[in-house]
Amino acid sequence: MISQFFVLSQRGDNIVFRDYRGEVQKGSAEIFFRKVKFWKDDGEEEAPPVFNVDGVNYFHVKVVGLLFVATTRVNVSPSLVLELLQRIARVIKDYLGVLNEDSLRKNFVLVYELLDEVIDFGYVQTTSTEVLKSYVFNEPIVVDAVRLQPLSPAAIFMQGTKRMPGTAVTKSVVANEPGGRKREEIFVDIIEKISVTFSSSGYILTSEIDGTIQMKSYLTGNPEIRLALNDDLLIGKGGRSIYDYRSSTGSGAVVLDDCNFHESVRLDSFDVDRTLSLVPPDGEFPVMNYRMTQEFKPPFRINTLVEEAGALKAEVIIKISAEFSASITANTIVVEMPLPKYTTRVSFGLEPGAVGQRTDFKEANRRLEWGLKKIVGGSEHTLRAKLTFSQESHGNITKEVGPVNMTFTIPMYNASKLQVKYLQIAKKSSTYNPYRWVRYVTQANSYVARI
Repeated sequence: MISQFFVLSQRGDNIVFRDYRGEVQKGSAEIFFRKVKFWKDDGEEEAPPVFNVDGVNYFHVKVVGLLFVATTRVNVSPSLVLELLQRIARVIKDYLGVLNEDSLRKNFVLVYELLDEVIDFGYVQTTSTEVLKSYVFNEPIVVDAVRLQPLSPAAIFMQGTKRMPGTAVTKSVVANEPGGRKREEIFVDIIEKISVTFSSSGYILTSEIDGTIQMKSYLTGNPEIRLALNDDLLIGKGGRSIYDYRSSTGSGAVVLDDCNFHESVRLDSFDVDRTLSLVPPDGEFPVMNYRMTQEFKPPFRINTLVEEAGALKAEVIIKISAEFSASITANTIVVEMPLPKYTTRVSFGLEPGAVGQRTDFKEANRRLEWGLKKIVGGSEHTLRAKLTFSQESHGNITKEVGPVNMTFTIPMYNASKLQVKYLQIAKKSSTYNPYRWVRYVTQANSYVARI
């Protein structure tokens, strides 16, 4: 049961506020923001997603810089409320096309109408974009997409890339194209977040992939979709299919530990030919979530060398090797490395001709930061950093630095090798041929190299 719902900007401005039950004081938004902004509890830098102040439970999620918040005085499931906030953000994005402060302010009438249909007197009614279309009739005011920061990982597919159009990112599911026409198209994104831990000698200690097949449909009449995956796809521990598809793994087989499907997916023929059948609801939704712990080839290798260079000096060398095809380019790469607490100064040296790279020494938390705008597959990049200390190191300095942490995004690449073989749409007529877009992206969830 939700008492209040509100959306705040990064500055604390109250953009949307809805009080459903009148049980919580009016100044709750200000109390929440002040608590989050100055949170210093148990050494944590950020406020947890759920906390209590004066008998009021505050739940919040952060989406593209906006804080989606719910309050209540009763004991409710935190995971339920946090999932609700994520779904509200997705529904609003489905209707507005883009989710940011400007689009919310320009469409506040539509947003309030959506909130009144999603929650009634504090009780959740529906978070389905398809169901809401029967009750919400306001047309969205489209905001210029060129200036906007998109919501999902599909942001990397913004227009300008030669591979795929990025219209799915900033397009409303209810607004028509100029002239009243609706462009028939469907987007399928395979998004994988990988976690890898390397030992100090470069061996892989742990590796895991959390993936999702995300779909966004702009097809009128909601025709049936058939989505075919790899023939050699195996599901279950040890390579045995939980659907009794095969009893042994083949060479090069894609082995998933487990997976789950959206409620609209039918698995009638999944055991036989790895095909999913569904009638896609309006808006963006996950067709399939999966997890893989079978060892895979990591996209990057990280080599780090730390050497003492005198009583109060040391040198750090970090080398990154991109072990994927030269036709693929990773972007928004950031490498971080904790340094000894007594580090006072860091001077950086980049390789000759380095372009689109930045370096920084974060004095507040004694952290080295190296940013690269892009890395082409097959290339190597090296950073040299000379450290100056305020006191001598007593013992092995390698025990006081690291580990190295790396974040990145790689469009049109997936580590699991899970593929969409074809995307079939039940045709209404011989001339009906919607646009189909299948896209891949890999992101770092936890990519760590010990020293």
